Amino acid sequence: MDLGLKGRVAIVAAASKGLGRAIATELAKEGCAVAICARTAADLERTAQEIGAIAGREIFWRALDVTNADGVSDFVAAVEKKFGRIDICVTNTGGPPSKKFMEITLEEWRTAVNLVLLSSVYFAREVLPRMQRRRWGRLLTITSISVKQPIDGLMLSNSLRAGVTGMAKTLANEFGADGITVNNVCPGYTLTDRLTELFEKRAQDAGVAYDEILKQSTANVPIGRFARPEELAALVAFLASERASSINGTTIAVDGGSTKGLL
Repeated sequence: MDLGLKGRVAIVAAASKGLGRAIATELAKEGCAVAICARTAADLERTAQEIGAIAGREIFWRALDVTNADGVSDFVAAVEKKFGRIDICVTNTGGPPSKKFMEITLEEWRTAVNLVLLSSVYFAREVLPRMQRRRWGRLLTITSISVKQPIDGLMLSNSLRAGVTGMAKTLANEFGADGITVNNVCPGYTLTDRLTELFEKRAQDAGVAYDEILKQSTANVPIGRFARPEELAALVAFLASERASSINGTTIAVDGGSTKGLL
């Protein structure tokens, strides 16, 4: 299937590892000119080289703190200067700490708001006007299945990723007539470093072995295993494509069927 992505320009945030890296790799393999950002320059440079070797093309990269509005603005401008336009933007961040409500300080709330919600706002403010001028664009947010079914112990993520989802749905309504689609992709348990950290915290809190938490969680997934990052990346590539031009304002889980809700 030709997704019509050859020659498109894509930004992928938090792309030095995990889901962001998988998404950037998939888009580059499909023929996109890809720009990636993350906080750690050494990791990002290595990732850019590795993706470039796989896809046979240069990957533009810049170390960036996505909670810095000016930094996001400068990065987007640099991508446009290098490639001439921006067609696709995938907002993505690491998750906030796993804590219950009374364990969270007000400063941790503020930090999480900046990381999870405002970082998506910063990218949207920069890329949407550029997409409007070309009458074509794809804005995708990587959130979590917690927006469909809150996860115990993830108060910050449950609260703020729902805010990102609400923003994206509203943007889909506002910008659809401009040829721009906005969609949310919700990872369930996926084989990344973040999952390992979460399960280690759960095991510590419960006073049980890590393998026991892993076994219990896998048992709740109807397909009997956790998703692989490249499986989520394939969905992102499709939603970014010409083939998905009428899919707008959706929130799609990639979770092996573990979410119990109907929608």
